Amino acid sequence: MKNMKAALTALALMIAGPAAAQDTAGEFDYYVMSLSWSPNWCDLTGRARNSPQCAQDADFGWVLHGLWPQYDRGYPQDCHSKYGPPSRRDTEGMADIMGTSGLAWYQWNKHGSCTGLSPQSYYRTARQAYDSIRIPQAFRKLTRDVTLPASLIEDAFVDANPNLPRDGVTITCTDGAIQETRICLTRDLQPRGCGVDVIRDCTLTSAAFGAID
Repeated sequence: MKNMKAALTALALMIAGPAAAQDTAGEFDYYVMSLSWSPNWCDLTGRARNSPQCAQDADFGWVLHGLWPQYDRGYPQDCHSKYGPPSRRDTEGMADIMGTSGLAWYQWNKHGSCTGLSPQSYYRTARQAYDSIRIPQAFRKLTRDVTLPASLIEDAFVDANPNLPRDGVTITCTDGAIQETRICLTRDLQPRGCGVDVIRDCTLTSAAFGAID
């Protein structure tokens, strides 16, 4: 009977294949900082979720979607961290640039845990990264909906940040609308070129760019 159980266990392991190795906290090559255009996200997703980010008095433009540790190809996620989870105070303290405390919580669990930093240090680093990039004046606050080439937004970010290489920023779209500006940074938050799997420039020449209500 014991031999039968052992054989069945071995067969099950063979069918399942080897266990996936978990990504190791602190082992990554660079950061991708993702800035989301809040009016478009609210139109496509946020209002249907009743997100406080989309409240009439919220007035968000570019919000910090996340600061993601990245490999030269691919990225780690959901790492085991030696630190405990962030407190409610920690996450609420990021809502002014991330839109909601819930997003701050989610980003720590999926991405921040892989930096090797504590939640508090991760949030400080994320805020420092956000503050290091100048938002183009023309795209800080729109008073009416427009359509424009996605490349125009990339041009504006490069012009506003002379130390940002053109291959260090990419614009993404979804459902015909501007989605995110993604900026690649070294581990010490200096601009750098993005990996080939990150550069996915939106090629739309008439991308929707919603006004801030």
